[in-house]
Amino acid sequence: MPQNDEPLELLPDAVAAGAFRRLVRHLRHRHDAQNIELMGLAGFCRNCLADWIREEGFEGDKETARALVHGMPTAEWKARHQTEATPEQITRMEASVARNGARDGA
Repeated sequence: MPQNDEPLELLPDAVAAGAFRRLVRHLRHRHDAQNIELMGLAGFCRNCLADWIREEGFEGDKETARALVHGMPTAEWKARHQTEATPEQITRMEASVARNGARDGA
């Protein structure tokens, strides 16, 4: 749960929303950064962002939220941009996600 004295919580919603939209546009442009790689490095990916959108109150379903982040339907994004994950990528992803633990928002 966020702390009220956390500087991030003091960030105006409009600024946070702008930064979030910029992040999503960046990920749409950098489709070469595979979700499995993002998961392996940071413990989150485009699909996580879509889940977080829903958790924050977006009333659309999972596919609609993912299409918002991907900029197209998920099946189309996968067909155009997703490559097969290597065993090494899967191992890195599993280790990275384990580091997320029970932290709120991850």
